[in-house]
Amino acid sequence: MTYAASEALNDSDIIVGYKTYLDLIPEFLEGKEVMSSQMMKEVDRCRKSLELVEGGKTVSLVCGGDPGIYAMAGLVFELAKEHDTRCNIEIIPGIAAVNGCAARLGAPLMHDFAAISLSNLLTPMELIEKRLDAAASADFVIAIYNPKSKKRTEQIVRAREILLKYRDPGTPVGIVTAATRENETISLTTLENMLECEIGMQSTVMIGNSQTYIWNEKMVTPRGYAKKYKL
Repeated sequence: MTYAASEALNDSDIIVGYKTYLDLIPEFLEGKEVMSSQMMKEVDRCRKSLELVEGGKTVSLVCGGDPGIYAMAGLVFELAKEHDTRCNIEIIPGIAAVNGCAARLGAPLMHDFAAISLSNLLTPMELIEKRLDAAASADFVIAIYNPKSKKRTEQIVRAREILLKYRDPGTPVGIVTAATRENETISLTTLENMLECEIGMQSTVMIGNSQTYIWNEKMVTPRGYAKKYKL
């Protein structure tokens, strides 16, 4: 969480969010009106937040990571546009999973990278595969969001198949689950062996490019300094 986010929570009359995320910030909920809901109720949370703001309240809508990356910011604007809402909407940046997990792994994102979600709840799998193929063929480091759930188990298998068309089986892969939380786990493996590791919805999978290497249990993608400056 950024300092700006904590300030926004302190200044709010009402805090709205997915229960799992609200449970992570109990110190900010004291003395506040709190409205929580379960997963898959994103539209309801956003719509209710806008209604409360139009009624004169200062509302914080809580997300995980950064609200503008696979989160709620876009949906809030879509609903505001649909109803021609005139209330003030401020997006408070957070630490995205791609940033937090990269820091835990070392320096895997030092060169160009792509973030791709494997969730096909809102995006057709055909389009996800097309994006995976494009990023893999262009030698991007790839950060995979939403890699696997109890019901969605084949997407990560398919992603690995696509990547193996372009990447060496020994390409470094880092898997971070629940970054910075008490149950955090970090695994360093290879593209060939990545499916042997525990991967879930709280995991972010970082797949290196052709230059990525492992050193001292850290994942590093060089940017090109060694060649330019003859380090």
